Amino acid sequence: MSKRVLLIIGGGIAAYKSLELIRRLRERDVAVRVVMTDAAQRFITPLAAGAIAGERVFTDLFDQTQEFDVGHIRLARECDLIIVAPATADFMAKAANGLANDLASAVLLATNKPVLMAPAMNPHMWANPATQRNLAALAADGLRFVGPNIGEMAESGERGLGRMAEPEEIRDAALTLLSDGPLKGKRALVTAGPTIEAIDPVRFLSNRSSGKQGYAIAAALAELGAEVTLVSGPTNLPAPAGVKRVDIESAREMMDASEAALPLDIAVMVAAVADWRPSKEARRKIKKDAVGVPAIALQENPDILATLSKPGKKRPRLVIGFAAETDNVEENARAKIAKKGCDWIVANDVSGDVMGGAENTVMLITKDKSEAWPRMAKQAVARRLAAEIASALAAKAPRK
Repeated sequence: MSKRVLLIIGGGIAAYKSLELIRRLRERDVAVRVVMTDAAQRFITPLAAGAIAGERVFTDLFDQTQEFDVGHIRLARECDLIIVAPATADFMAKAANGLANDLASAVLLATNKPVLMAPAMNPHMWANPATQRNLAALAADGLRFVGPNIGEMAESGERGLGRMAEPEEIRDAALTLLSDGPLKGKRALVTAGPTIEAIDPVRFLSNRSSGKQGYAIAAALAELGAEVTLVSGPTNLPAPAGVKRVDIESAREMMDASEAALPLDIAVMVAAVADWRPSKEARRKIKKDAVGVPAIALQENPDILATLSKPGKKRPRLVIGFAAETDNVEENARAKIAKKGCDWIVANDVSGDVMGGAENTVMLITKDKSEAWPRMAKQAVARRLAAEIASALAAKAPRK
């Protein structure tokens, strides 16, 4: 039986892309039912959307024929996923505050299904604090996002962050959320990228992590059906489709975001977390001429992997750490399992071009065995690790 998506088309120039999105979803045997806002009909017609979807298009909350026939409650429930594309600043604001004064917003308020939004707006509108507050509120309510991307704005010619994700990206994010893979229903946390520890307002301590391996693992877990939260230090990478990304800077912020994601089934701690931070952060830039070479006192950062590995009701069923080593890789990784209390360690030799590179050579180490993997693309490492995770959780599942 094919999956069914309810596509809400918002009112922006990017609405034209929704026609291609319908086509792309139907190519993957996903049935599409369409709701259009009044503003959306200024850009494309219900006739065009309906012709591609192969179904009538719904537009009016107070249409008696629609309400008796289908109605906004049935629209909200008779689907497996709701996609909002484009999700305008106005529509996001209404959704974040529970407003329901038209068919599209009423459907969204009445649904108990997953919701995927594809934001599209002017870069200044996207960066506005009000939009960011609404984004945070919607994410806290469990809505997922794909995009926006960096690109040229059709209506203004400006370039920046606000361009709607391409139809193929939205389709892939939707298929991830619709997946009936082996990790369906499982909650996963992945940490990725570096952390940065401020010395003063312009300087900080950090490392060379690009975040590529962590992002690839988040994507691979989502492809198998997991509900993934990606806690990321500063990177230039786009969030994987269907993954909730939480942006942080410091190790303490990563610690807070990781604990906020509990309870979990899976925790994969890939991030290169700074072991130390300056004991004091200068409020003003430290002047070279005033102090010469400054002495910077350091203090230890919280140990995120050890904290999540502690026994207790909230401990994830499977906790996996990463060990970036330059020598004695297996020996140091085994010591890390014992010290941190995690279940597995993925150890890699970073003495070459691994950090920032496209490939990785890792060793999967558990308390009972170790397995060296050949050098492969980081995406391939991620998929293999995700498959190992799925197998391990299946083996741990109680028999019915």
